[in-house]
Amino acid sequence: MEAVAKLKNVPTSPRKMRYVVDLIRNKPVASALSMLQYLDKGGSVFVDKLLRSAIANWQAKNPDLNLEDANLHVTKVFVDGGRALKRLRPAPQGRAHRIRKRSNHITLAVDSVA
Repeated sequence: MEAVAKLKNVPTSPRKMRYVVDLIRNKPVASALSMLQYLDKGGSVFVDKLLRSAIANWQAKNPDLNLEDANLHVTKVFVDGGRALKRLRPAPQGRAHRIRKRSNHITLAVDSVA
């Protein structure tokens, strides 16, 4: 039975977060957790927390199954763009340049693979 966890409005651009997410797609949960722990990217902290939440959701759905025997894998994970904060930065000759501070939404699903 698949368990899903979602994290919304993460203050990182979707492009940077997709790099982290692509590394753990279709990997076993133990391998994905160890990769995220030692990855030197800012978004890895958010994805690690989300993966642990998805594992807890799976355990809540399957209280009679043992986590070690379940052979959990990251089945689906994707990043969508969230809202962007728009700011103005002064530019030469009295002009202003728009700065877009992007955010994203992450959806992660884990399931046991037989």
